[in-house]
Amino acid sequence: MATSVAMASLPLGRAPTPWSADRRLRFRSSGIAFASLEQKTYAQGIKISEGNGGLPKVSLLSPHGSEAEIYLFGGCITSWKVSNGKDLLFVRPDAVFNGKKPISGGIPHCFPQFGPGPVQQHGFARNMSWSIADSDNVEGDPIITLELRDDPYSRSMWDFSFQTLYKVKLHSNSLSTVLTVTNTDKKPFSFTTALHTYFRASIAGVSVKGLKGCKTLNKDPDPSNPLEGKEGREVITFPGFIDCIYLDAPKEIFLDNGIGDVINIQNSNWSDAVLWNPYMQMESCFKDFVCVENAKIGQVHLEPAQSWTAEQKIAIS
Repeated sequence: MATSVAMASLPLGRAPTPWSADRRLRFRSSGIAFASLEQKTYAQGIKISEGNGGLPKVSLLSPHGSEAEIYLFGGCITSWKVSNGKDLLFVRPDAVFNGKKPISGGIPHCFPQFGPGPVQQHGFARNMSWSIADSDNVEGDPIITLELRDDPYSRSMWDFSFQTLYKVKLHSNSLSTVLTVTNTDKKPFSFTTALHTYFRASIAGVSVKGLKGCKTLNKDPDPSNPLEGKEGREVITFPGFIDCIYLDAPKEIFLDNGIGDVINIQNSNWSDAVLWNPYMQMESCFKDFVCVENAKIGQVHLEPAQSWTAEQKIAIS
């Protein structure tokens, strides 16, 4: 039985669409058994359908009118709509849904590496197919649990056996996630990770509160040599390019997205935060989003059979 090294708690339809035979063959090679997806019965408020590019998509539907969409490729949440139909997440216009390149937007995973390093940029979890491990419905709130395990592709970059579980719960005004990484190998390993969340925004009106006093690693102007500092502002705005890590961040910060919403971002065991907007590096869309990310910048070390868990809850205040 796995032993946990970090476990904490946080307050937290329609028949599946049939796919053609050629799509079945294409996705079976990436680890998705389409026949089982079609035939399985899921909890109330959860449906499977064909998304962009023919990729399988999980939809969570709350009786309160909120919705969320998750692509099995990358285990990526691409949409979170509250009851008024407004989508609070952002997918970049250059995003591709081809099962080969990570989906650019929503809530991509960075695992087992945040940023550059010996593994591909931000790790391989966002570039692999996840499977459905479980579904549930608690008091009307749909819950889906996705699973990612090592395979020859991951081991070609990071030669360890692991299990990653990602539980996503939709409520009327919030979206909660629980990420659990377990070392299923016979040798220890270490990793870094993050949830690279893209929020829909009007960047001129965006502000973030709650990070004053945090130690900072500012990756502007030189990402390979971050400048150490300390955040002195009560309210952080985005007048230009920003790529900054906040170490030992608080368990709750607040995002005003500049389009009428204040989003409460809570976490348990995500020790750090990241703010990013590419400014003119993405001229076509930088005005329309901001990334406010929960992260674990320092190495998490797991012995065989140990687990690490972190939770996030994003909610409309």
